Amino acid sequence: MKIYLKMPNALTEHYHTELTAAKNALSKKDLIKSWHHLERAHILGQPYPIEHTAVHWKMLHFGLKIKDTKEIIGQIPRLLFGGIKSFVGKIPMGNTGGANVNALKSMKIPEELQHIIDQNR
Repeated sequence: MKIYLKMPNALTEHYHTELTAAKNALSKKDLIKSWHHLERAHILGQPYPIEHTAVHWKMLHFGLKIKDTKEIIGQIPRLLFGGIKSFVGKIPMGNTGGANVNALKSMKIPEELQHIIDQNR
């Protein structure tokens, strides 16, 4: 078990690129693309408490914006406990972070994200 406290600067750039793409897609009402980028940001930020919590905040905001009760309710415990689980190194790697997946389920990390993680950790 390895505990990560601060996201490396090189990885932070990729994380923020995904968050920016999510915001831009949402402003264009492209909900599918926006959510896709939030999931990618979640995968990149998941090991880091601050980034993990921040992306769940963005996911909660997304749920509120589209009035998705399941997502809103699903994000609340993730928002409260996600960062803590990152801090103690007990996260399900690759989990995309949405209420549509079990919060404890590990998932395969997409190859291009795994490459980014490996190169920038």
